Amino acid sequence: MKREAPKSIADYTPLFFPGLMLIVFFVIPFSTMIAVSFFQRDPSGFYTPDFVFTNYARFLTPFFGKVLGFSLMLAVMVAICCVAIAFPFTFLLTKSPRKVQTVWLVCLLSVLSLSEVIIGFAWSTLFSRTAGITNLFVAVGLMNEPVALLPSFWAVLTGMVYQALPYTILVLYPALVRLDPQLLEAARTLGASPTRAFFNVVVPALRNTIVATLIMVFVFALGSYLLPQILGRPSHWTLSVLITDQAIYQSNMPFAAAMAVFLVLMSLALVGLTMLAGRKENAL
Repeated sequence: MKREAPKSIADYTPLFFPGLMLIVFFVIPFSTMIAVSFFQRDPSGFYTPDFVFTNYARFLTPFFGKVLGFSLMLAVMVAICCVAIAFPFTFLLTKSPRKVQTVWLVCLLSVLSLSEVIIGFAWSTLFSRTAGITNLFVAVGLMNEPVALLPSFWAVLTGMVYQALPYTILVLYPALVRLDPQLLEAARTLGASPTRAFFNVVVPALRNTIVATLIMVFVFALGSYLLPQILGRPSHWTLSVLITDQAIYQSNMPFAAAMAVFLVLMSLALVGLTMLAGRKENAL
C-alpha cells in the first residue's frame, strides 16, 4: 500500500492535536528551562533575567564533573546488566508454551505497577542488617553475623536493574517472538550448539534491537532519582538528585535548569541515534 503525499492543508488536520500537545507539554516548558539556565542567580533565593554561561561552566568543576561521570557510568552499567539478563531470559521465554509466556508477562506487568518508592524501601529492607538477606546466610552457615549491605554502590545498581529489567524484557519480547525459527534450525543443522547458535545467529540478527534497548534503558536510568537516595550514599547520588537539591534546597534554579537541559539534550541525542540506526536498517 503506497502512502500518498498530503495535497491540502486539511490533510494535516490529524496532526493538529498531537502537535498542540507537543508544543504545550514539551516545547514551551523546555524553552522556558533553556531560558532560565542562562539567568543569573539572586542571593535572595530567586533569579534575575540575564545571559550568562556561568551555570554551564560549573559542569567543568571537579565536583559536578565527578557527579556527571558517575551518573553516566551508572546508567551504562544498568543498561548493560539489564540487556545481558533480559535478552537470554526473553529468548528462553519465547520458546516456552503460550500459557507460560502469559504468566510471566502478567508478572512483569505487575512489577511495573510498583512505584520507585516501594521498590526502594523493599530493597532497603532486604539489604538491612536486622531483616535482610544476610540473616538467611547466617542461618545456613555462610556468615557468622548479619551485616547491612547498604548504603552502597551495589545496592543502588541492584535496585535500578530490578526497576528497569521488566521494561527491557517487554521491549525485547516482540522482536524475539518475530524471529524466524528457521534461522536456528539451519544453524543446528550445520552442527552449531544451542549456545553458539544463540550468539552467532540470534544476537547478530537483533543487533539494532539490542542497541536501541541499551539506549532506552540508559536514558531511563539516567533520570533515576529516588533509588540512589534510598540505597546509596551522597557519593552515589546521580545528576537527577542534584537537580532537585539545587532547585529546592539550594534555591539555585538557573543551575538546576542547566543540568536539566543537559539531561534532556543527551536523551534526545540518544533517541535520535536510535532513529537513525533504524532508518539505516530499513534502507538495507
